[in-house]
Amino acid sequence: MTAPRAGRVVDDAELDRLVADDRRAGCRIALANGCFDVLHVGHVRYLEGASREADRLVVAVNDDDSVRALKGAGRPVLSGGARAALVAALRCVDYVVVFPERTVERLLLRLKPDVHCKGTDYTAETVPERDVVKSYGGRVAIVGDPKDHSTRGLLEQIGRRPPELR
Repeated sequence: MTAPRAGRVVDDAELDRLVADDRRAGCRIALANGCFDVLHVGHVRYLEGASREADRLVVAVNDDDSVRALKGAGRPVLSGGARAALVAALRCVDYVVVFPERTVERLLLRLKPDVHCKGTDYTAETVPERDVVKSYGGRVAIVGDPKDHSTRGLLEQIGRRPPELR
């Protein structure tokens, strides 16, 4: 296997080429996804857990419109480009791609990662894309620490701080 190409934000075409190269080199591929709006320790632990599931970790970051649809008005706090750059800066991440859909089904069907990783707010039975993953012979892994961190909670905590500490 080749050394990881850590921390690259890529478009769909480049991702396809990189994953194909990695597969030819015998690498196993994991895919994790999320909004990653205001990166926090729960995100880091989720992605570290996902990276342990395979040789390469692809992270799909929701674009701004899909975050707004999923999380509501006032979100995202950071742009898709900024969120992708922050996620790519984590040493456990190999490739980051920004995607426009609410779910990663299109990416799963295109890349067919060996492992689709979800956080501990899911179980293997409640992962929305589990049937898609099973359809091509992949597996689902639940990774990360218990879901006691959230961007929403962090933003609420920041909002309660006195103005001089914001």
